[in-house]
Amino acid sequence: MVPVAGAQPWVHQIIEFGNRLLTFVVVAAAIAVLVALKTAGRRRELKAYGAASILGIVLQAVIGGISVHMELHWWTVALHFLPSMVLVWIAALLYSRIAEDDSQSPQRIFAAHTRQFAALAAGALSIVLITGTMVTGSGPHSGDADAGMKGRLELDTEVLAVVHAVCMYAYLLLTLLVVWQLYKQKAPQRAKYTAWVLVTVIIIQWGIGVAQFYLGVPRWTVPFHIAMSSVVVAFTAALWARGYARPRFQLDYSARETCSSSGLVSQRKGSN
Repeated sequence: MVPVAGAQPWVHQIIEFGNRLLTFVVVAAAIAVLVALKTAGRRRELKAYGAASILGIVLQAVIGGISVHMELHWWTVALHFLPSMVLVWIAALLYSRIAEDDSQSPQRIFAAHTRQFAALAAGALSIVLITGTMVTGSGPHSGDADAGMKGRLELDTEVLAVVHAVCMYAYLLLTLLVVWQLYKQKAPQRAKYTAWVLVTVIIIQWGIGVAQFYLGVPRWTVPFHIAMSSVVVAFTAALWARGYARPRFQLDYSARETCSSSGLVSQRKGSN
């Protein structure tokens, strides 16, 4: 549970213990968000996202403890990683929805076909993530290098990598179909911008994965691939949120300018 003097390698202890401490920071942030939503009287949907984040983080802490006690078998690590992606999805939805005006009714932005392609793309992403955990579980970074195949997925890593890549190509194709539909239906610019950002991060993630495969999966590439997984999930969720949304809050700039002008006039009168 805490670092032990003399244990090797010490850097692994620092990472693991730091991860545990970070849990409290993330929980505190999630609680602060939920309190702010309740205080502001925001709509039930947003508060549900906030509450789900808190419960999910606590559940993740439990799963993480179980995976450690089960000696980090590949499937326990996979079950620890995948809920993290769900939490990223929820956080991205909350971020996308929080600027919407609660007093307005939600509007369908995407046409039916666009929405269907977006749903299929999200489903394909789920399969990409699952197959990705299987590649990791069978590869060189799934556990103790001195433990052989103990606790690892005993399947051919190269075959799993090909399956993972095929799923990724299907996901990219479906995302490009969403982009095509957005232009076909003349969707708002924000939706098209989000879609192109998503395509960009998918391509970057693809490049990292290809580099890993041909370089023999050097350990320094793993954090980048995991981090980009979160980015891909976040922008997929953001694109999904663009399809069905409320009008956003409109700042009354004229009122602000009036107040500023009034204040300036008062200052001038006072100086005279």
